[in-house]
Amino acid sequence: MLISQIKTGGVAVRDHATASARLIPGATILGLAQEAIASGKPLAAVIPAGGEAADVAELAAKGALDIPLRHPEAARTFLTGTGLTHTGSASTRDAMHAPAEGLSDSMKMFRMGLEGGKPAAGEVGVQPEWFYKGTGVNAVAYGEPLVSPGFALDGGEEPEIAGFYLIGPDGTPYRVGFSLANEFSDHVTERINYLFLAHSKLRPAAFGPELLIGDLPADIRGTSRILRDGKVLWEKPFLSGEANMSHTFANLEHHHFKYGLFCQPGDVHIHMFGTATLSFADKIKPEAGDVFEISAPDFGLALSNPLVVEKPASGAVKVRSL
Repeated sequence: MLISQIKTGGVAVRDHATASARLIPGATILGLAQEAIASGKPLAAVIPAGGEAADVAELAAKGALDIPLRHPEAARTFLTGTGLTHTGSASTRDAMHAPAEGLSDSMKMFRMGLEGGKPAAGEVGVQPEWFYKGTGVNAVAYGEPLVSPGFALDGGEEPEIAGFYLIGPDGTPYRVGFSLANEFSDHVTERINYLFLAHSKLRPAAFGPELLIGDLPADIRGTSRILRDGKVLWEKPFLSGEANMSHTFANLEHHHFKYGLFCQPGDVHIHMFGTATLSFADKIKPEAGDVFEISAPDFGLALSNPLVVEKPASGAVKVRSL
């Protein structure tokens, strides 16, 4: 089942097999998730029956769709992610950070995942690379611009799968579903020094437009492309799902939610699970006006967002003393 959040209120629900959706007026995915937690039922079981017919593609084209799960208080949404989790992800990162001799820290981390990232059910595996991208302020919906700040050296796409979570009243994390994500980053800044990774990740990220409820397919195959002036500038397939990863989702989830900080009742978490495909690896430099498009059949509509580049600020940020 695929569901979408309408900005003005209402949830669109559709099956993979049909192009048409039904509209649940006044509902929010957040509200439905809260109801599911309170009732002890699966999310699909609390979605009301009926509803008028809706065209999700038309809603998306009109800019009517929000990210799948948004907390009304932006500061109560955490955007985070893990890297070096996919079996093809090491070569690009290693090329960015390889030392003159020996293995880079990236390659060491990748090998740790290969050796210990898929523990038996109920056991704890090696912890992955982890990063913070901001709060719900940085969560961008379908069609909205991905804004590269004026001080950035680059603004490039990262096609990923994101998990959406709501923390229950007792601190238990509940997974609401999965969507496509563009984990937009500054790869040039990261390449200068691996310790700049944290800076390079403090950028917006795009999600949706549809949320997949239920189990995630083990083998996800999609396409990432960049359009310039309406024409394809760059295009490449991307793989995800546990069949193409060095970690299980359960292990990645454990190493995020093992922190009490991330288990505060009522908070929303959007966690991105990594990628192995970057246009940056092919020496592509996106420009203002380019459009990033990420698609995978399992997730319904493609995620599409234009790139906007801010003008550099003049001088340093001024902090006032009280």
